[in-house]
Amino acid sequence: MSEQNYKEWTEEQWREKLTPEEFYVLRQAGTEPPGVGEYTDTTTEGVYHCRACGEELFRSTEKFASHCGWPSFFSPLAGDKVIEREDRSHGMVRTEVLCANCGSHLGHVFAGEGYDTPTDLRYCINSISMTLEEKEI
Repeated sequence: MSEQNYKEWTEEQWREKLTPEEFYVLRQAGTEPPGVGEYTDTTTEGVYHCRACGEELFRSTEKFASHCGWPSFFSPLAGDKVIEREDRSHGMVRTEVLCANCGSHLGHVFAGEGYDTPTDLRYCINSISMTLEEKEI
């Protein structure tokens, strides 16, 4: 990860760095369609990074098969790697998940769904918001 202050980047700088699809999800809080993301069903071992800034966000050891159409994790790499904030868009209340390093939209976190995981959380993250660095964990 470079030492840039991504929180000060302009919309134009982000548009130059990201593809239109990446910009829509990461910078405009869009959502990729369910079941199409490159990491939805992957079981590859490694670390997932923010596609916008390169920050480490999640590990494959916390990824689980939720069958919801997006990659799911029961915990971020560390609590300070993501920001969680209330999202009242689309006529509902959810908790949005953002990269703490650059403020990019990653997805949402849901609690109390009954998955057999160590936490009672499902971080539902857009594949297009991440890149996977394959490595042994």
